[in-house]
Amino acid sequence: MSAELLSVAEMAAADQAAIAAGIAGESLMERAGAAVADAVRHNYPHGAVLVLCGPGNNGGDGFVAARLLQAAGWPVRLVLLGERTALKGDAALMAARWDGPVLLPHEADCAASDVIVDALFGAGLSKAIEGPAAELVQAANASGKPIVAVDLPSGVSGDDGLPRGAAIKADRSVTFFRLKPGHLLLPGRLLCGPVALADIGIPSDVLAAIAPKQWRNEPEIWRKLLPVPKLDGHKYARGHVLVRAGAQLGAARLAGRAALRSGAGLCTLAVPHVALSQAITPDALMRTEAEGLSGWVAAMRDARRNVFLLGPGSGVSELTRQCALAALRQRRSVVLDADALSAFEGKGEALFNEIRSASVLTPHDGEFSRLFPDLAKQPDKLARCRAAAQRSGAVIVLKGADTVVAAPDGRAVINDNAPPDLATAGSGDVLAGICAGLLAQSMPAFEAACAAVWMHGAAAQEVGPGLIADDLPEALRPVLRRLRG
Repeated sequence: MSAELLSVAEMAAADQAAIAAGIAGESLMERAGAAVADAVRHNYPHGAVLVLCGPGNNGGDGFVAARLLQAAGWPVRLVLLGERTALKGDAALMAARWDGPVLLPHEADCAASDVIVDALFGAGLSKAIEGPAAELVQAANASGKPIVAVDLPSGVSGDDGLPRGAAIKADRSVTFFRLKPGHLLLPGRLLCGPVALADIGIPSDVLAAIAPKQWRNEPEIWRKLLPVPKLDGHKYARGHVLVRAGAQLGAARLAGRAALRSGAGLCTLAVPHVALSQAITPDALMRTEAEGLSGWVAAMRDARRNVFLLGPGSGVSELTRQCALAALRQRRSVVLDADALSAFEGKGEALFNEIRSASVLTPHDGEFSRLFPDLAKQPDKLARCRAAAQRSGAVIVLKGADTVVAAPDGRAVINDNAPPDLATAGSGDVLAGICAGLLAQSMPAFEAACAAVWMHGAAAQEVGPGLIADDLPEALRPVLRRLRG
């Protein structure tokens, strides 16, 4: 599955570019409808199919699917929302090729079918579904029958995954050429079910002119930049992460272990005097006493310590805020997580004004709202993460089941490999540590953040049920082994 994600406007541009290159729109629609028919035939027992068609090209795809399923011997009923005479272009052409009856919405009887094909509205729906269309959506959902959505479930935006009024809850979806952000962002991902990506004949070279700046987070985006130890290298060549710890070392220790497991040559915890007696594992994780701001500044003087990580277990305080600012003024790479973000509540500009070098901020939604209270009101997760990256000058990792990583230049990825088991204490500390470890090895900030998020999810899959955060650093070993091929 190709990694580029296309907005609704970009997908329309891809369609038009293919047609301009001599590929008939009729051919694209035939192939799209065939892919939908194949999804029905290959995933469900032979039975009665109800195809719900809308007034646009999505409905045209539905007419094709209905015709092909009928030709394959499946009993098919077709419902059209709107007048047949109002159909235009390729949709009208495909409707003319359908020789069966066209039912009205009130004749749908969704419960009488074995499978429903949702071809009502495509990804570009700009207003809420209302009236007879909403009643049809509600009837389909209430039927309990499996629903195959064409492109996206009707009512779900392709750009942000948010429902516009009533929305179909599909059993599976079939989309074309490239996925859209709405396939991966919540709640769209939940409403889509598994998504099949069909090749309908649009050549990949149309992407050059479109130049999309968002991707599904996959290794093909960043694998070539993933650090690999060199035969003639040494530990300092692999970087040295300095983690500011609080009085309790648990969170900082998790982050430090993850930094080492992700390849950093060294990792040192800067700990206050009260924590010096606490045990630290593994033995490779070093520590140095750093009391207060002066101690932290002293710990940063070693120029070989090229990445600073603050936040895990630091405490939300003026001291944490001053230590973060001091780290940023060193003009080395900085990762800020957890308490180091919350400490800037209401003082975000003071933080952003100091960001001059490769920096990564890793907020969850609550921390994001403290740093960017106005942007937090934006329902589109991809848009608000991009806006935060541009404002702050940092790479933003907006965590969640649909983590978004955005760079100040507008590049962004959406991650979808994280299992729900990752929602556990300490998981975010490990993610911050992985990111710091990759930065320490000179991986660019955006790619390091993307790789860290993906590796974090892959490690969680490696562990499986019963996962606790302590398991994750160890699970990075097989993940890295596979990445390195």
